Amino acid sequence: QVQLVESGGGLVQAGGSLRLSCAASGSIFRINDMGWYRQAPGKQRELVAKISSGGVSNYADSVKGRFTISEVNARNTVYLQMNSLKPEDTAVYYCAADIIPRFGPRTDYWGQGTQVTVSS
Repeated sequence: QVQLVESGGGLVQAGGSLRLSCAASGSIFRINDMGWYRQAPGKQRELVAKISSGGVSNYADSVKGRFTISEVNARNTVYLQMNSLKPEDTAVYYCAADIIPRFGPRTDYWGQGTQVTVSS
C-alpha cells in the first residue's frame, strides 16, 4: 500500500506564510512527479505546483514568485512553501504523486487534503 500524508495547513492572515508537507510511504519502487493541487469551494481542482524526479518545477501563474515547491528524494517528501498569502489562496490543498509501486502498475496517488484559510 502506498500512502500520501499531508500536514501544515491552517489559518493565516493575508501576507503571511505557511509550509505544507507531504510524505509518501509504503511499497514504493519509484516516485516520478510530485505536486500540489488545490480546490476552493465551488471551483474545480487546479494545479498549484509540481516537481519532477529530476528537480524541474512548474507553477500556476497565480502563485509564481510566492510559492516554492521542493523535495527531499531520500525521504520521499515534498514541501510547498507559501509566502505572501492572499485570501484567494484559500482552498483545500492536495498532495499528488505519480508513483510506481513495488507491486502493481504506475498510479497517481492523492493525499487526504489539508485546509488552508487566508483571512483578509
